[in-house]
Amino acid sequence: MSTLVYINSNNGLNKAALEVVTYSKNLGGNVTVIATGSSNQELLATLGQYGASKVIFEASVTADDAQQLTELIATVAQAENAATIVFSHDVVAKAIAPRLSVKLKAGLVSGAIEAPNADGSIKVNVFSGKAFGSVKVTSDKKIISLLPNSIQPSISGSNCSVEAFNGTLTTSKIKVISTKKPEGAIPLPEAELVVSAGRGLKGPENWGMVEDLAAALGAATACSRPVADIGWRPHHEHVGQTGVAIRPNLYIAAGISGAIQHLAGVNGSKVIVVINTDAEAPFFKAADYGIIGDAFEVLPKLTAAVKKFKAENH
Repeated sequence: MSTLVYINSNNGLNKAALEVVTYSKNLGGNVTVIATGSSNQELLATLGQYGASKVIFEASVTADDAQQLTELIATVAQAENAATIVFSHDVVAKAIAPRLSVKLKAGLVSGAIEAPNADGSIKVNVFSGKAFGSVKVTSDKKIISLLPNSIQPSISGSNCSVEAFNGTLTTSKIKVISTKKPEGAIPLPEAELVVSAGRGLKGPENWGMVEDLAAALGAATACSRPVADIGWRPHHEHVGQTGVAIRPNLYIAAGISGAIQHLAGVNGSKVIVVINTDAEAPFFKAADYGIIGDAFEVLPKLTAAVKKFKAENH
């Protein structure tokens, strides 16, 4: 059995890329990676440590061109006789996987959180994470998109061979004029720790306490939609159903009531801590830990406690 994995290595090899390679290795058989965005062969060769047998790169194709990228992956899949194609469940997968499913007549499992069971069924998140489903693909070929932070990357081998794509593709019909990358040291989809806040912070001038706690923890910062809409924080920090969906190990939410749209984007978090003065805030029902208190008092105390803990255990 052969598995093909797609990754975008434009910004290096992120955790999501290592997760899908590890996941594919666990499926059994040879794993071929098709990478776009980078031709750094030394970097790409390290994917062998996570289970890749071979890496094929094509730096000229961008993740913004769904049509050409679909053609590239389909061409490599057919050349490698891949029975399974695996993506990380991100905006690229949402654009490419359905196209590829039709092109290759392959069944699609979107948002997988586990490896296939003994009967071939795969557990997935459904209804924006409010429930789990079980999907079984009966077609000869299948496509799986893996939710980020569903598994931990693991080293199981050594560096692999790397080669350039040697096929031909139709000319791209899309011209990318410019790309604006989100600022911040830790991209939200990759963050294992996230500190988020809402309108309870009362204004952008008070966000320093959120950033201080995030810095102490080594976490990313996020916000609710109203905060981004009124311009207190940049839109790339907005988490929720209409923003970025995240699955960190720890999600701390201060001054956020927990509307269902916000919860849909964060309920995959391993541990949720909610800080709110309103004891009836809906978010407390989804929280693993709740603090009924003023964020202006609680956040600085948490920051001090984290710094003290780190200093004593350094």
